[in-house]
Amino acid sequence: MLSKYDTKINNIREKISQLLSDIASADELSLEAFKLSDAAKFKEVETKLDKIGLKGDDIDNEIIKTFALYGPEAKELRFLVAYLKMTNEIIRIGEGVKKYARRMSEHTNCGCDIEPFKPSILLLHKSSVNALKYILECFDKKEDCNYEDNYRKVLVEESMNDDLFAVLEKEILSKIIDEKELSIDYVKILGSLRKLERSCDRSVNIANLMMYAQQGGEIKLFN
Repeated sequence: MLSKYDTKINNIREKISQLLSDIASADELSLEAFKLSDAAKFKEVETKLDKIGLKGDDIDNEIIKTFALYGPEAKELRFLVAYLKMTNEIIRIGEGVKKYARRMSEHTNCGCDIEPFKPSILLLHKSSVNALKYILECFDKKEDCNYEDNYRKVLVEESMNDDLFAVLEKEILSKIIDEKELSIDYVKILGSLRKLERSCDRSVNIANLMMYAQQGGEIKLFN
């Protein structure tokens, strides 16, 4: 029979896992919405993520209560610290996905020709989806996950994501020069795509926190 503390930790893990699952699902739906230029699907993404901030607050409150009630030490303390930081990163990914969905729905109707960028945008988005899926799979495996290997896989997606974003940035800046009348719209598109780039950065942060929770060491996070 599990102790009250272990039951509490399992409850926190389940809530984090569900939050990750909700965001990963919404991110995949957002990718599909962009493929099809489907405004209804973009709106569905926003609806799915409407209350993620409240869910994050609920998890944080549970973690803080666990600190207060059980005074954990050593490895248990490390897990709770990692979970607290992890929740913040997860919520920020979710908020980024929600903003991306809203803005890309607008961009598809702004008059800018984004069709030439579409293959690269799809790859950029796919890398952010993959990174988040690796996180979710490893988180759900608990003790069976190779955390160092998972970190490396997420890092590969983040590196690919950075390269794709750099290419898109150059291409869009060229468009800004060629189509000055739409320059503000292209700058906004670039800002929306940066949400995908930041999502991968945050996935690396989460993978690092998961490794820290299991093995200790130093926490290194992107800003």
